[in-house]
Amino acid sequence: MSKLDPSWEEFEHLQKQLESRQSILHFAKAGVALLLSLIIAGAAAKLFWDSVRFPILGVLTSVLSMSLAIYALRRFLSGKRFLRRELEQFESLKALRRRLRIDDPSVNLPG
Repeated sequence: MSKLDPSWEEFEHLQKQLESRQSILHFAKAGVALLLSLIIAGAAAKLFWDSVRFPILGVLTSVLSMSLAIYALRRFLSGKRFLRRELEQFESLKALRRRLRIDDPSVNLPG
């Protein structure tokens, strides 16, 4: 098989797409946002507990905490979506490697 074969072009295209794992960034952002959300929720609970009057600052921190939790959920769901697409692309890349016999050691053996 020559390098001009469309299968090789598809192979290189799939490799380029799989170089950047977008799902990892989404999962990392979700983890950081969830951690910050929990920390801020703890601070909001402390503000509610210690308040004598209506805790305006506690309400604001609760809203911030919920916003971060929603952001974390959205990033997690988009990360799952990207991961599913990346796994499909990886399976097609493995099938293409088998079809092109890239990992077949008998191809590289002499005569």
